[in-house]
Amino acid sequence: MPKKSEYNAKDISVLRGLDPVRKRPGMYIGSTGVDGLHHLIWECVDNFIDEFMGGHGSRGSVTLHADNKVEVSDDGRGIPVDKHKETGKPALETVMTTLHAGAKFGSKAYQVSGGLHGVGISVVCALSEWMRAEVCRDGYKYSQEYKRGEVVAKLKKEGPTKETGTTIIFQPDPEIFKEVKFDSKKILDHLRQQAYLTKGIKIDFKDRRNPIEEKRSFYFEGGILSYVKHLTKRSEPLSPNVFYCTGEENGVIIEAAFRYTQEYEIYEESFANNINTKEGGTHLTGFRVALTRTINNYAKREGYLKETEDNLRGEDIREGLTSVVSVKIREPQFEGQTKAKLGNVEARSATENLVSEALLDFFERNPQDTRAIINKCVLSAKARKAAKAVRETVLRKGALEGLSLPGKLSDCTTKKPEESELYIVEGESAGGSCKGARDRRFQAILPLKGKILNVERYRMNKILDSKEVRALVIALGTAIAEDFDIEKLRYQRIIIMCDADSDGNHIKTLLLTLFFRHFRPLIEKGYVYIARPPLYKIQAGKRVEYAYMEEDKAEILGDIKGDAVDIQRYKGLGEMNPEQLWETTMNPENRMLKQVTVEDAQEADQVFDALMGTEVALRKNFIKTHAKDTKNLDV
Repeated sequence: MPKKSEYNAKDISVLRGLDPVRKRPGMYIGSTGVDGLHHLIWECVDNFIDEFMGGHGSRGSVTLHADNKVEVSDDGRGIPVDKHKETGKPALETVMTTLHAGAKFGSKAYQVSGGLHGVGISVVCALSEWMRAEVCRDGYKYSQEYKRGEVVAKLKKEGPTKETGTTIIFQPDPEIFKEVKFDSKKILDHLRQQAYLTKGIKIDFKDRRNPIEEKRSFYFEGGILSYVKHLTKRSEPLSPNVFYCTGEENGVIIEAAFRYTQEYEIYEESFANNINTKEGGTHLTGFRVALTRTINNYAKREGYLKETEDNLRGEDIREGLTSVVSVKIREPQFEGQTKAKLGNVEARSATENLVSEALLDFFERNPQDTRAIINKCVLSAKARKAAKAVRETVLRKGALEGLSLPGKLSDCTTKKPEESELYIVEGESAGGSCKGARDRRFQAILPLKGKILNVERYRMNKILDSKEVRALVIALGTAIAEDFDIEKLRYQRIIIMCDADSDGNHIKTLLLTLFFRHFRPLIEKGYVYIARPPLYKIQAGKRVEYAYMEEDKAEILGDIKGDAVDIQRYKGLGEMNPEQLWETTMNPENRMLKQVTVEDAQEADQVFDALMGTEVALRKNFIKTHAKDTKNLDV
């Protein structure tokens, strides 16, 4: 029995000032990894976005300096510097060094704000090794410096100026962040998105870390209409016009835009006060309801659907749709600390009413667009019904076959998903070698015959006509589309193993497209891997080494001196005997696996569109653009 410990008043810790932030930084910025590091910039950017939305200033800028210093500035009103009544300190110092101190709690300084918790800039101060604030207002420039949330010196009045605005320069604390390395692409993507969402603001970016300075500027008069055009620039539009509406109802400012493309995927983004509500919320629900109801009513009124026919479902109507919904609201209610979902009831009704009215007007003014949109929705409904019949057949077959399972699957003996691996291999030859090499206790082998269907180009009913896809669906056990259930997954390591040649890379891409489009939760859970078989077998006398990359080959050859060397280039998995395949590629102690991840789903979506879609010109342009950057093509 453990020894009892005392519990007295002396055991109670009181964290003062910004100590709570340094003690538990993840509570305030999500993590101390890459995302948390960049969140420091987002907090500063939120401030100048809020200023602009309040009608003050016209621009903001972000500059990356050497020594991991970041400078964020704007031409807004400037943070107040007069004495704060409650703290007795300058307002600037209070804002920088006090949690929950700001003008966004019920005051009239900000009608709409993204920085809701009042912890933004003070958190940046707390987690910075060094920070300097410069304020221009009331005809003078002021400055103050801080270190890890503590004031270094009193507020300094530097001299007269005609400018207004705030500049924050900070240096993230290496005691908090294991690696301080800013990603210019990540920052550019965020700034571009904020510029789209804040119509009329100019945002500048400068990267001064390298000898050649990188500069970019963003300014969009079209707002989210321009954003939808940007999101669909790699896809073939169904019709020329982009739907866009904006208005205010019950104190909620709404912007909504969408465009249909010839693709089958749905891409939706929603924002509240410029915060990306990744889990949606009431505003997105209002948009969906308006879209579904208006299209159904119009389709029946104009004869696209008979009165006796079933209504089109939401999934039918959103197939091929790229949409963005943005609301600005005085008192937003977010669900969860991460602000991922909006909960305001008034946002739903306001969005639903505005979009319904605007969409009906759009249909009346654009009959050709309307015809194309509704015909696509009707076709999608027919394909859904056909796919359902095929899915039911596939599921029924899977249930009836029971332990025999599909095709030429060689299953493992364990029935525990967390212990089981499924190797998906190309060809009968490789399948035979893998079966001989595997540990049948936990490794299953599913050989594929030839190249599977390119799922990027077909609807679900056509996809399930493919014997290879059906075999994979049954082997995984999860079903597919609306029947998908990850709890029924039979293997928690799904390993794609193909030859290191052009055909193998093509099959690998086809399989990744299938998983990305129709089994994405498996990728998000970290269950999908790519095996890396060796490229070379290098033998010198009795010494045998395997090279997985060209660099490995050069290193091995550099170590071998004097002996005659025999180098064998493996063109396919079938060239290895079972012992070699086990030793190099399937033995958990020796093998090299690359876990498949989706860090940016929207960018990955566009890459798959480019590489696997129907647009030849788009694919050629993508290859030309990225050819020089390509590395590890055999991986």
